[in-house]
Amino acid sequence: MRNIFSVLFFILITTAAWAQNENLKDAQSSPFAQSKFVPDISLIADFAAVGRNMKDEEHESLEIPGFTHSHSGEEHGHSHSGMNSKRGFNLNYAELAISSVVDPYFDLSAIFHLSESSFEIEETYFNTRFLPFGFKLKAGKFLSNFGRINEQHAHYWDFTDSALVNKVFFGEHGLLEKGLRLTWVLPVPVYCMFGGEIFQGDNEASFGTEGFEDATGTNKIKDSAYPNLHVGFIKSSVDIGELTILMGVSYATGKTRINHDVDDAANPEGHAVFADTRILGADLTFKYSVDSYRYISLQSEYLYRLMDGNRYGSDGTKADISKKQSGLYSQLVARFAQRWRLGVRYDLLQKNKVKIGGSSADIPENLARYSGMIDFTPTEFSRIRLQYKNDRSGYVNEGAERKINHEMILQFNMAIGAHGAHSF
Repeated sequence: MRNIFSVLFFILITTAAWAQNENLKDAQSSPFAQSKFVPDISLIADFAAVGRNMKDEEHESLEIPGFTHSHSGEEHGHSHSGMNSKRGFNLNYAELAISSVVDPYFDLSAIFHLSESSFEIEETYFNTRFLPFGFKLKAGKFLSNFGRINEQHAHYWDFTDSALVNKVFFGEHGLLEKGLRLTWVLPVPVYCMFGGEIFQGDNEASFGTEGFEDATGTNKIKDSAYPNLHVGFIKSSVDIGELTILMGVSYATGKTRINHDVDDAANPEGHAVFADTRILGADLTFKYSVDSYRYISLQSEYLYRLMDGNRYGSDGTKADISKKQSGLYSQLVARFAQRWRLGVRYDLLQKNKVKIGGSSADIPENLARYSGMIDFTPTEFSRIRLQYKNDRSGYVNEGAERKINHEMILQFNMAIGAHGAHSF
């Protein structure tokens, strides 16, 4: 709590100084002009035709031992399924975005996720506009700036799906949380930004806030005391001629509360975890511009997760649990013509060391996934992509049998309206 109040006190003092800044006089001229009341509105829709070598029921039953259980079911705070979940035709999502300048001090944005059966607030947040000394505050519900791709929305991805390591560590929808972010851009010749985030910590893939009690009533864990998750990051970039190098280091720490039917007496495999979790990430991107529209981009991220705590069984048992897990992805994307791009990506879940009660679990490591894509962009408002995926990370029969998923996806992504620019 002391850290939280320190941050809030700093924000209060900084805001007071900013409000008295004489440099705001020009920005405050005519803040209520009629044009400022009309927000930018856009709608993005994503459609896909999917072919794979297994039925939908079998695909939903796939799990990655030590990392995930079956793909079926809803994640915390989401009533929609993941991307390309069914064979045949998929309406993956429609994204409605509304953003505008509030006044000389704040910008406000809201992003809504529309599916065939739901309408959800995906993100809603405000940004400060003129904090002094290179500071910026963001608060609300938003995607964390952990790593390189977590903050990107699906329509900005270079492939039809997220990287495998991000999916298993943060879930289908990424590290999307309620909280605040404070960043500081250093006054130096090259771009360098420090940032910190404080979140509720609802993410159920690595953290979680809901308590649990086993079916026998022997063990009980209370709900989390908020906030439950802290994230820090450093990001920098340098330009060397036509080559741009982007790099970053990120760190997340919080309590883990994961419940897999520990309260179901009829399920002998029911269990839950209460632990401390730390995730360290590093990302590196090289982007070389050949000319005004052709480029080559090499991008990679590495994530390492440490988890230490207790595992509870539905029968009232309790044992120590520790996990040391890591993964990475590397992708090469080339825009070889004005409207055409070609890309390949390699995903690897590398380390998978899990100990329960001091004994090592017999689970596989070095789980790989290979993807290749080609896309055509008629204009900046539409994209057509063909992608092939060879996924060797999935298992059935409680991790006893590997199932290789061969998948072909034809994706159509369309946008209308005024949509803000994405980060580089």
